[in-house]
Amino acid sequence: MAKSAKIRIFQPMKSYTPEKMSIKAWAEADRPREKLLNAGRSTLTDAELIAILLGTGSVDETAVDLAKRILASVDNNLHKLGEQSIKQLMQFKGIGEAKAVTIAACLELGRRRLAQELPEKPQITGSQEAFKILFPLVENQQVEKFFVLFLNRAHRVIDKFCISTGGISSTVVDQRVIFNRGIEVMATAMILCHNHPSGNLNPSDADNKMTTKIHEASKIMNIALLDHIIIAGNSYYSYADQGFFR
Repeated sequence: MAKSAKIRIFQPMKSYTPEKMSIKAWAEADRPREKLLNAGRSTLTDAELIAILLGTGSVDETAVDLAKRILASVDNNLHKLGEQSIKQLMQFKGIGEAKAVTIAACLELGRRRLAQELPEKPQITGSQEAFKILFPLVENQQVEKFFVLFLNRAHRVIDKFCISTGGISSTVVDQRVIFNRGIEVMATAMILCHNHPSGNLNPSDADNKMTTKIHEASKIMNIALLDHIIIAGNSYYSYADQGFFR
């Protein structure tokens, strides 16, 4: 007599709801703070920026989800959000007094920033304008200092940066530091400058070699080198005026 076949009864699978992932479990490129550091402020959404202010969300939602919910309550309008009182912000679960104050303070800073006039950036049209800006930086210095003026497309100064401070007769210049800074401030042009405490205006062989090296690299990095100015006493030597870059 044949054995009877066993009948297997399959139970339906229980519905599975994945647990909400915290921001720490996200890919690094997706975390608001890391995203800001690695890709820049402009790449973040309004919700991600607010999430950075919040720091944490609640048991039920991440800081980003909480920020999205807050924005949705004001039709995703930052002006309306800036009009919310501390008590109104605290009505959201996960928003205590400290977080509400942080949001209000940040939006108030943004309002004041818009209300202020943008400072006029000096425009460089020649070596004399550059000298006027650079001279106070190295005046009466007893050691060599190396500065870079970074400019925008209109040749207006957007950053003044000290690359290095050296001894009486020389200073070490790392062009990687120069171009890293240039990229950071989104410069399209630059002017180099260093002083000669000895009072000798003439560039040294080392000055010429360094200028040539940076000039060649600037073509690759697409940050034009417009001039290199040497300051000694109250006078200056301009590589551009001498036709060095022709």
